[in-house]
Amino acid sequence: MIENQRHRFRIPDDVTYLNCASEMPLLRAAVAAGEIGLARKVQPWGGGRADTAAEAEKARSLFAGLIGATGGDIALVPSTSYGVAVAAQNLTVARGQEILVLEDQFPSNYHAWRVLAAARGATLVTVPRPDDGDWTAATLDHLGERTAIAALPHCHWTDGGWLDLVAVGARCREFGTALVVDATQHVGAAALDIADIDPDFLVCSGYKWLLCPYTLAFLYAAPRHHEGRPLEHRDPADTGGARRFDMGERYNLINLPMAVAGLAQLRQWTPGAIAATMVPVIGRIAEAAAERGFSVPPQAHRAAHFIGLRGKTPPAADLVQRCAADKVYFAIRGGAIRVSPYLFTRDDEIGRFFAVLDRHR
Repeated sequence: MIENQRHRFRIPDDVTYLNCASEMPLLRAAVAAGEIGLARKVQPWGGGRADTAAEAEKARSLFAGLIGATGGDIALVPSTSYGVAVAAQNLTVARGQEILVLEDQFPSNYHAWRVLAAARGATLVTVPRPDDGDWTAATLDHLGERTAIAALPHCHWTDGGWLDLVAVGARCREFGTALVVDATQHVGAAALDIADIDPDFLVCSGYKWLLCPYTLAFLYAAPRHHEGRPLEHRDPADTGGARRFDMGERYNLINLPMAVAGLAQLRQWTPGAIAATMVPVIGRIAEAAAERGFSVPPQAHRAAHFIGLRGKTPPAADLVQRCAADKVYFAIRGGAIRVSPYLFTRDDEIGRFFAVLDRHR
């Protein structure tokens, strides 16, 4: 269990921020690192550019350590959708085959597959939201010999519904199905071992649970794809391993030192300890939600670090804005009130959230 870490963030005492699945506040250490990076851009003749190559490799290595990979397996990309586009360019699907996604899947891991299926005469198959909350069983039921690609998240972005990717990965290997994972809502906040899942590609945006700035993401490419086709081209001498998939302008003077600060802190806390700390917090939220008649994903089928509350009727269109006026922040996603606390969330803030929610809903 990790003690409350609010002192590491610039969050006023009267703010209850429960929207980390949308945007994580930056660490104070990341802000300080960004200020150093900004100074390098203000005076580019000062030689600061020479540090960025090492920072890129450090960020690559730190992310790799979070998932049990090596730095050579990781590409620096600007977004999840960019990483998914790399995957779509390097995987094949034939006419009559299928690409599998979840209902209401996040757009970054959806539209590339919609376009690819249409271009190749394949079928885009959608796993419907299961009534019992068991996305794993529902997904396994839809995987078959015709499934060429399974493009899936580790947990559903709207409410934290969890998918056992170890079981899914095993089924994909059984059918020869390529597996592409959007792990944006998982990596950094919970443990993941890439060897257990064995995806072809896994991509993760940095601005949520990785404590990184915006417009930076990390793409894992399995070694079997290290000779694949990148979206951008550069000197072949500079493209070893997954680095061939790096974005242009990867040596960002400001973002890279901020990312290193955030990822280094995660490595110190460890995702497993973060998840263990957040499980009881999410449990209290689930219990209080059930007392108010909300339905939530069952404990066996939900993420450790965020949760969605679904009422009998959709939330009011202005609910988020009215609660924000009381300095309580959350999101509505797919009809669910999505609550995503973090290590800076105090015990009293869960009660405050529900008091404000009760007043405005």
